Amino acid sequence: MTTRRDLLGAAAALTGTLALPTTTLAQAASKSAFVRRDGTRLTLDGKPYRFAGANIWYGAYLGANADYGDRDRLRRELDTLQSIGVTNLRLLASSETSPLKNAVKPSFRNRGTVYNPALLDGLDYCLAEMGKRGMKAVLYLTNFWEWSGGMMTYLTYVNGGKFIDANDPAHPWPQFADATSEFYRTPKAVALYHDWVRALVGRTNAVTGKPYRDDPTIMAWQLANEPRPGGGPQVAARNLPFFQDWVRGTARLIKTLDSNHLVSTGSEGLKGSVERADIYKTEHGFPEIDYCTAHIWPLNWSWVDAKNLPGTHEAGRAKVAEYLQQHEALARGLNKPLVIEEFGYPRDGGGYDPEGTTSFKDRYYGQIFDAVLNSVRTGGPIAGSNFWAWNGEGRAVHGDHRFRDGDTNWLGDPPHEPQGWYGVYDKDATTLALIKAHAHSLATAGAPIAARR
Repeated sequence: MTTRRDLLGAAAALTGTLALPTTTLAQAASKSAFVRRDGTRLTLDGKPYRFAGANIWYGAYLGANADYGDRDRLRRELDTLQSIGVTNLRLLASSETSPLKNAVKPSFRNRGTVYNPALLDGLDYCLAEMGKRGMKAVLYLTNFWEWSGGMMTYLTYVNGGKFIDANDPAHPWPQFADATSEFYRTPKAVALYHDWVRALVGRTNAVTGKPYRDDPTIMAWQLANEPRPGGGPQVAARNLPFFQDWVRGTARLIKTLDSNHLVSTGSEGLKGSVERADIYKTEHGFPEIDYCTAHIWPLNWSWVDAKNLPGTHEAGRAKVAEYLQQHEALARGLNKPLVIEEFGYPRDGGGYDPEGTTSFKDRYYGQIFDAVLNSVRTGGPIAGSNFWAWNGEGRAVHGDHRFRDGDTNWLGDPPHEPQGWYGVYDKDATTLALIKAHAHSLATAGAPIAARR
């Protein structure tokens, strides 16, 4: 390995004959600032990297110097997250101008290659502010679902504008997911997406002047939010070769553009693999994929009833425990780290307002946190978690808690969901205390038991 001393010596030897690129020394000195993978561990500066994290998909939107942005609020939100020990944020890094009814507006891009400068600058600003606070970012590059445009929108760019909306009664589950998965079989749509990948991964931050590839604030590039080969098993099986080619091909593309950062899929796990472990293992077994991911949604998967949490929580808890164990075993088998990068739970009684209590939600968070901490203490593969999602100061604008075009009081619940459904508000005292205690426990966990003398 080339050391900083080697580089200094080489520079001295070449003085007067060859100019050393000015970035080389800085790059060499900062290599330790990037998150790396070492077997089932993530590392930072040669030490295990563990984190309590959050999802804040709208970071670039708040960071935009535009009428839908609020940089003062963004700084306050980051300060609050920092104060409770959150050091890792998962951010939306693409949205596509879309005919889908629940797609967020404005967007990063349309079908052309002239991209939205305000949102790109907003992402620059968000990353710059995160860097000041020592936070790491995971950036996902498109979405399987409709709320940011996503893969269905890429299809409309090349198929003459044909689409179906999610949750349309005329197209019940899994028709939307099956139709969206045609993306992987459509080279022109994938090519447009790859144009975006090249543009963003190759971008230079306008605030810091640092190329994204050289910015240690970024932990990982993520292919998409919750990519899956299809909604039903038959379509998933038919699409599988195309899906796997897309996973590996995109990961390889990113690695050719950026050798410093990790790459991950953004998968839900077995739920996003139509319950087939072989699909999950192949997708995450590619050498270009650095770590495994899992998302856990007890309400969405009908493991609990929001109107009867007292009567259904324990049964849901058992299913959550099994899902965690399954993915720990998969990650161990692949010899890769695992991140529980989305997990959400309703408020008591299923309400959306910050006045609602969170006793069962806190129990659920505690279960996830305990699993992370136990894995860390015993040398397991779980490196961290990102709860879904951070509402912070955001509040629903409308009495029906539905997002409407033009709303700018961004919440962690995306436009297709009730505003306040899963998000953590800045006034959720018990939940904030739980997150803070977990972050402290992770920071002081020490070496795994198996490694102690």
